[in-house]
Amino acid sequence: MKNKVIIAALGLGLFLNWSCTDLEEKVLDESLNGGGQADAISGAIAPAYGQLKSTWIHTNNFGLQLIASDEGILPYRGGTDWYDGGKYLAVHAHTTTPTNDLVTSTWNELTKNISRTLSAIEVLTPLAEDGNTEAKGALYEMKALRAYLNMMTLDSWGLVFKKESSAATSEILRGQDAVTYIENELLSVADVINTDKGPGRMTQSAVWGLLARLNLNAAVYRDPYGTPSFTPADMDKVIKYTDNIINSGKFTLSPEYFDLFDDDNNSNKEVIFALDQRGVLKDENNRWAYWSIPGSMFPRPESINADGTDGPAITSDFYQTWVDAYGSVDPANADSRFYKNNAKVPDNLKDLTGFSPLNDQDHYYCVKAEEFEIDRGILRGVPWAARKDANGAFYKCDTGYRIYPVKQIKGNGPDKNVGYVNLTLKVDFTNEGSTHAAGYRVSKYQFSHTSPDGNYYSSVDMVLLRYAEIFMMRAEAKLRKGDTAGALADMNTVRTSRTARAPIPAALPAINLNILYREYGFEFYWEGLRRNTQIRFSHFEDKWTEKSDTDVNKRLFPIPQVAIDGASNTPGYLVQNKGY
Repeated sequence: MKNKVIIAALGLGLFLNWSCTDLEEKVLDESLNGGGQADAISGAIAPAYGQLKSTWIHTNNFGLQLIASDEGILPYRGGTDWYDGGKYLAVHAHTTTPTNDLVTSTWNELTKNISRTLSAIEVLTPLAEDGNTEAKGALYEMKALRAYLNMMTLDSWGLVFKKESSAATSEILRGQDAVTYIENELLSVADVINTDKGPGRMTQSAVWGLLARLNLNAAVYRDPYGTPSFTPADMDKVIKYTDNIINSGKFTLSPEYFDLFDDDNNSNKEVIFALDQRGVLKDENNRWAYWSIPGSMFPRPESINADGTDGPAITSDFYQTWVDAYGSVDPANADSRFYKNNAKVPDNLKDLTGFSPLNDQDHYYCVKAEEFEIDRGILRGVPWAARKDANGAFYKCDTGYRIYPVKQIKGNGPDKNVGYVNLTLKVDFTNEGSTHAAGYRVSKYQFSHTSPDGNYYSSVDMVLLRYAEIFMMRAEAKLRKGDTAGALADMNTVRTSRTARAPIPAALPAINLNILYREYGFEFYWEGLRRNTQIRFSHFEDKWTEKSDTDVNKRLFPIPQVAIDGASNTPGYLVQNKGY
């Protein structure tokens, strides 16, 4: 018996706010030109696409997916920063409650995003029925986007919202009913949706990719608390849809891994679907770049206010997976996905023995502001960047700006103003593990050159689906069907594709589920996929730093209490997930 839920039961704005007046409603890719109906079409779809920024921002879904996994941990830095009511501590330790604000804010923004697709669908449907081809195309995109968003609610809360009219009640679907609904939504547009728009829009390739994702995870979605049973029928669908994308010839794997996360990644031929940003709107966010970076670090000499936040670090457990894979070889010398040396500190300056910010005034090198880039990937030890003087201005030299070892100017530790930021492996909820320098950091996304303050007007798209995942999903489906050779070939296609810069990861001689799981971590770290992957590979109940909970009920997040309260006048409409 399917549960039904009225609009009010969803508590915090699901299917409300139709006017979307808080957004700058612009289509950021292939804008629809002209007046009249074209303006109506553009105005209908822009709020739905634009809302993705709030849905995926670091303090909503991106943070929720990251911190709940073994990839990311965010302690109470120095007892002063990032406590935020304990929401990050609880999500990481799997002690989340229905009042957790990270869960609630993600629910709010995601359900609002779904509401905006429905609003667009209601505007576009009569135009499409009257024969407007632009409206038809936009309608197909909105249906695909709604299916994608519902897949996110299914993944995090085990439910989807089926609603075809703002005047009707919403129907809540779970399990196989939810999988079938999303699959049918995607199939309804797969053969008619556009094939030529950029990655900021829903396309046929994006739909095929989502169908592959859905069927790869269908066993988990049918029974989120049990041991997944991956059926040959599901895996055949994964192979079919990934074959469609690979055989289309539209995409290529990026030779430079970090080009995927740079200012011009909108044109990268590996990106299939992305949160579109071109550096023209204030709410185009740079947050994925600065969240993890030390708060004492200034990555853009031309932007005086751009800095990091001393946010999340990777856990020592996730770092250990790299060490285990490469043994005595430093991962930075074995895999170009792990680290990119952009700062290029001269050899004669690397030894900091005897130096500190108190005596290193001449221990620097010079670079032009527009040419400086901080290191990328996983940051360890003492980073280098621009430094400010006592008046808050960057130190300069004849050829640009001075680049120093980063001085610790944040927190309340004994190294403040007298020591360097020295990123350590140890990071946890203890006093020592919660200092501002604790934990290796992730610098995956570029600090955008179009962002004047490090916060807004970023030109870096957030990647939501890329070609490497297509090969990895096909590898997994083949492996689960027993085609070991085919799976190994697909996995190695991804591993050996990053040929622009040494060290090129070597092809592996063998594959099994553990190796493939490890490779997912190496390829897609800090892209919002880890929690999902851990659940599918039965590793979400593992123990890692500050997380010992093994309750399978924690695979799903609690439905926010405010939403439950909003449905209280209609018993049975919105039922809390098990274990909460």
